[in-house]
Amino acid sequence: MSFNLDDVQVGGTLRVGTGVCPAIKDGDEGINGAVYAEGPVVFGTQQAFPQEQATLMIGRTTNNDPDCDPSDRSLWVKGNTRLQGDDGTANALNITGNTVQVGNTDQTGTITASGTVTGSNFVGDVSTTSGTPPGCKLFDIPNPSKEGHRLAHACIEGPEVGVYYRGRLRNKKVIELPHYWKGLVHTDSISVQLQPIGAHQDIIIKRWDDTKIYLQSKANFPIDCFYHVYGERKDVDGLVVEYEGKSCEDHPQRKTDDDGVVTWEKTSSSSHNTWTQ
Repeated sequence: MSFNLDDVQVGGTLRVGTGVCPAIKDGDEGINGAVYAEGPVVFGTQQAFPQEQATLMIGRTTNNDPDCDPSDRSLWVKGNTRLQGDDGTANALNITGNTVQVGNTDQTGTITASGTVTGSNFVGDVSTTSGTPPGCKLFDIPNPSKEGHRLAHACIEGPEVGVYYRGRLRNKKVIELPHYWKGLVHTDSISVQLQPIGAHQDIIIKRWDDTKIYLQSKANFPIDCFYHVYGERKDVDGLVVEYEGKSCEDHPQRKTDDDGVVTWEKTSSSSHNTWTQ
């Protein structure tokens, strides 16, 4: 049996199905305006779901009423939301499509990404491998030379945002720095390490600028050496190394706006390192 009605107003509770629902109470204690549906329930497009796929299935609005202007969303929630999964499926939450997060995210557990993770700032205990010491930046790969073994390496850390350039110099007296170092590195932060090959050559650094390192050997002995050139980047602010605080969120260069967006700002105490005495 069915009824066709234009409008229905229920002053008490609306129940679809059988049984008692403690959440909306019952009898004289029933909550006015409450709704219980045993399910399955479908909202929106009738053909959006070819079969029963959930207790509540929500599709896009397809109402032909001239007074209805269908929105571009199927669900909008205002207010705090909690999702508590069970063992019904492999994942408590499964999202297909892009997502946008405004605000901070607290994650307990492992974050696994099959694509590229990008961000303007990664601050705090960063690790690319689960179970590694906090604050260590590691990579962990299969050992290319020993089957059944792996390699784990960690990043070198220091009190600056530094870069390096290395190589071998043979029968020349000038180390040519990459062309982009001129705009990338503070010239007065440059330091050089030299390792002679084959014989003592008494190599010294005569001078340097933002494009070249000029060397000299004893009695014009042919130069053959390895070199490491280090410098601090000038396209970013100098790092405040030591500061008062209880977590990385207290760092004086870390700023968070009203929308939860984190930026890295210059402070009066941030400056680059120089080796000039």
